[in-house]
Amino acid sequence: MTIQEFKNKNIALLSASENPAVRATPSLDISIIIEDILSFSKTRQLLNKDYEIPAEKLLKLQEAVEKRLTGLPVAYITGHKEFYGYDFYVSPTVLIPKPDTELLVEKAVEVFLQKIKNHPGKIFTVCDMCTGSGCIGISFLMTLYENQMIDSSLLPKITLVDISQDALDVAYKNVTKLVPENLRDRVQLVKSNLFDVVNGEFDMILTNPPYIPAKMVDELLTDGRSEPRLALDGDVTETGNRSSSDDGLSIIKRLVHQSTEKLAPYGIMLMETGEYNADDAASYSKKYGYRTEVLCDLSGQKRLVIVESCTSMQVF
Repeated sequence: MTIQEFKNKNIALLSASENPAVRATPSLDISIIIEDILSFSKTRQLLNKDYEIPAEKLLKLQEAVEKRLTGLPVAYITGHKEFYGYDFYVSPTVLIPKPDTELLVEKAVEVFLQKIKNHPGKIFTVCDMCTGSGCIGISFLMTLYENQMIDSSLLPKITLVDISQDALDVAYKNVTKLVPENLRDRVQLVKSNLFDVVNGEFDMILTNPPYIPAKMVDELLTDGRSEPRLALDGDVTETGNRSSSDDGLSIIKRLVHQSTEKLAPYGIMLMETGEYNADDAASYSKKYGYRTEVLCDLSGQKRLVIVESCTSMQVF
């Protein structure tokens, strides 16, 4: 079977699926699967439409398509996902990095550079809370390093925190994959239920916590996507039980409350939320004396809540 024949057959197969998630982007999905298994870029696929796929590779391609038909996301099938220009290892134990979250990294870099300007020579501490794959903290650090935005000696110390050991194992793989050996001493990983066993204060907290309402999570997971509920459901108590609310804010409220002891003076927390609860998250944060701002993502949806511990420092 040629590449073009394989594409035609399986794009049609995905397109005919009863699962809306499966039939959403069939051409892109098949192209990514081919690129992963055959190591043929999209351009090379176009230039080699008549390439006869070896039998053993064809079997692997067909197995990947079968997995996609169950609803399993392509990122879990291939084991990696691009985020902020970096190729991250992912597994079903972590949330797949989403393009909307890149806004958080972009803003974090902007805020950090302003902080460095205001406090030259200081080594800042940064926490990536609910780190999952580590995509936020690692992208933040590597962007500063690779673009030589500051002297390497002033790069921040990053703490990646997650309640899931499986998630931290994935984050560790990405640290060893993406962070140069000479910078790894600036990164530590901590297993903790939010800040329960995290030591010290942080100049910046970056977080994409679980923030989806429980009932919405129930609906999302019916398509077979296999993303961990632990990384999605925001209506969970500190003991792991379902909270009485259904607004996706239970974890965010605990995080904001704990941040009053963990966010250093003049510190800033950048927190991803849903478009349905961003304003409420910001309003709740104001109860603790924080200054807040809500930013929209590329699609115009409210997505990022910026929380500042002192209003005298104008950085955004």
